[in-house]
Amino acid sequence: MIELNNVTVAFDGQVVLDHLSLSMRDGEFVYLVGATGAGKSSLLRLLYMDLKPDAGSVTVLNFDAATTDSKDIPQLRRRLGIVFQDFKLLEDRDVHENVAFALYVTNASRSDIKKRVLHALADVGLSHKRNQMPHELSGGELQRVVIARALVNAPSLLLADEPTGNLDPAASSEIMELMRKINMRGTAVLMATHNYDLVRKYPARVIQLKDGRLLDIEIK
Repeated sequence: MIELNNVTVAFDGQVVLDHLSLSMRDGEFVYLVGATGAGKSSLLRLLYMDLKPDAGSVTVLNFDAATTDSKDIPQLRRRLGIVFQDFKLLEDRDVHENVAFALYVTNASRSDIKKRVLHALADVGLSHKRNQMPHELSGGELQRVVIARALVNAPSLLLADEPTGNLDPAASSEIMELMRKINMRGTAVLMATHNYDLVRKYPARVIQLKDGRLLDIEIK
């Protein structure tokens, strides 16, 4: 599903990822932890190919970064779900339209789009909020809209960048229950987080990004 070998990334001569390697299997749940500025977001950008490595190889869902043309990257991203910490919702569109937006470029019929959006919103418990605008929702509800948008294409892999970072403890637990449910249905999840309490409460494989390298660790 994910295979990174000896990957190096540098910005302005500063090495952020240093001969880093990672392997992740189908259906796995993995936490990515590390200090602020350690390079977690850069690693995620490599996986959805918003960033190319300076050295090494990146393969995600059989797409090789070295040989994948820029015009083919949208095909990869349709097989990924991406959850951002800062939501990135369209403020002038309601919940339904925000979730549907990713489907308009797929040539799906309007009836199919409606069915898939309602299914995704039901998955995250927001069917009753489908006609509301983003500014009318709580932080936890906004994050669930983002997760519904990520799920609407039935991705094989969900990438989540600090999905609970702006939420209170109760909303964070709701989001984690949802992420675990998604994983139990077979979707692989790679979640960047600095919330070690959640990692302890919902145990899974943990990889730590430190000094540009990845280590499998245990959180106690």
